[in-house]
Formats: sequence, structure tokens, C-alpha cells
Amino acid sequence: MTGMAKRFLQCDSGATAIEYAFIALLISVAIVAGASAVGNGVGNSFNDVADGFP
Repeated sequence: MTGMAKRFLQCDSGATAIEYAFIALLISVAIVAGASAVGNGVGNSFNDVADGFP
């Protein structure tokens, strides 16, 4: 039983999976923030063009 507990404590594959999940989360947050900023900019541009034509 102690051998199994020792192997469990030495295993770092779970930590690696959590690190990859955290990196994926940060990348997805950056993509959403960037897409939102670009979307707002494009929307404002279309609104400016629409306001310019009566």
C-alpha cells in the first residue's frame, strides 16, 4: 500500500495536465478579448459609414 501511495505522490502527469489547461484558458481569454475589441472596432466603423450617408 505504501508503494502505491509513493508512486501517486511522485507522479506529475496530473500537474502537467493542469498546466496545459491553464495555458489553454489564458489563450482562450486572450482570443475572446481580442475578438471583442476587433468586433467593436468594426462595428464602430460600420456605424460611422452608415451615419455618413443620409
